[in-house]
Amino acid sequence: MRKVKFSVFPNQTFIDLGLYQFGREACESGHSFGPARRNHYLFHYVINGRGTLYSDDAEGNTKVFKIHAGEGFMIYPEQVNLYVADANNPWEYTWLEFDGLRVKQALEAAGLTQEEPVYRTHFPELREKLRDEMLCIVDNSEASQFELIGHLYMFMDCLTRSAENAGRVITNRLRESYIREAISYIESNYHRNITVEEIAEALRINRSYFGKIFRLSTGKSPQRFIMNYRMTKAADMLMMTRKPINEIGASVGYENQMHFSRAFRNVYGVSPREWRSRHKDKAGSARKPL
Repeated sequence: MRKVKFSVFPNQTFIDLGLYQFGREACESGHSFGPARRNHYLFHYVINGRGTLYSDDAEGNTKVFKIHAGEGFMIYPEQVNLYVADANNPWEYTWLEFDGLRVKQALEAAGLTQEEPVYRTHFPELREKLRDEMLCIVDNSEASQFELIGHLYMFMDCLTRSAENAGRVITNRLRESYIREAISYIESNYHRNITVEEIAEALRINRSYFGKIFRLSTGKSPQRFIMNYRMTKAADMLMMTRKPINEIGASVGYENQMHFSRAFRNVYGVSPREWRSRHKDKAGSARKPL
């Protein structure tokens, strides 16, 4: 037998994190909602049973997710969704509809996206606390607005700390930060004889770890990236200036002209002199030496 408990939050002036409506429902077999769009974020937590979520990603492709007790799913504003209770073991869930300036950042920290909207966790204590915070809101609709918003903040805290891929998202962001810093360091110091060890030390991370994440992010080893960057700069100078080849080599970190020529040939397949000869017409009249 279907049972529904539903409430609307009376105040919409909470800007950072605001509540719109909330409830709890024990669904009948095959009960469905949608297809529909929401104006705000809507999170369901499955207390018992199971069901299926049909959710459109950002490109409008429908993805199907099987969701069980102890899991949840996020619906995003303007996203088309349909969700259906299982025919044999229909779900009972509780939900919160919310919005605010801090929501997008919080969901990113939790690793939830339109493409991957399902909440799962390896932290049962946080999962249970998340559920309890939701039910506290649902079961105390007459409480003060500040009390309900307080529980909403506690729910969001549990969500961001317990989502199973939150750690991966944070780790990925940290890696991206390291890579940006490394590339910036290379751009500022390519004219010196910099080493991978020097860059890793500047980032304050282990050399082998730096090499691993750099290759994963760029597809090249740090050594190869540095050499390619230097040779790109050298190729520009060969074409746009009349500087002697040994000076160009020195300006990109190679005091030994033979080592520079070998590195240049490794990247471009020809010597610096031959490359300049082939490309000098592309720059028009060669500039005067800098």
